[in-house]
Amino acid sequence: MKKKSIKDYKIVAGDENSSREIETELLKSLRSHLAQSTNTGFSLEIRDDSHQLIGGLTASTSYGWLLVKTLWVKDEYRGTGLGRSLMAAAEGKAVELECHSIWLDTSSPDALHFYQTLGYEVFGEIGNTPEQYPPEHRRWFMKKSLSE
Repeated sequence: MKKKSIKDYKIVAGDENSSREIETELLKSLRSHLAQSTNTGFSLEIRDDSHQLIGGLTASTSYGWLLVKTLWVKDEYRGTGLGRSLMAAAEGKAVELECHSIWLDTSSPDALHFYQTLGYEVFGEIGNTPEQYPPEHRRWFMKKSLSE
């Protein structure tokens, strides 16, 4: 493929549609150069009797891994087992989608402990120095094998 050159261009802020288009184009490009697996996204939600959202999870699969993008439970329902239920449902869906492992990241020390109680282990960490804002902020990257 012949490379194109461009002399005049500008970089501008995109929007949500741009983000989806960029991700779609990246995945299309990857498919043309690398062996691919099925990429599937899904969400799970918990609603109360009045249909108000009280918890949810978003995730996607890639190369046999499930990425838990977000897990949220409304403050007054935390500690009731809803987070555990959402994670168990996500793990079941991951097995159904033939994933061998799950990964996620968190910057909450409470969430770090929560995921550790579910069998997730830290495989990486990034953090700020005391001079950087917010000072001492950490993000932990965690994984769990579904085949053990």
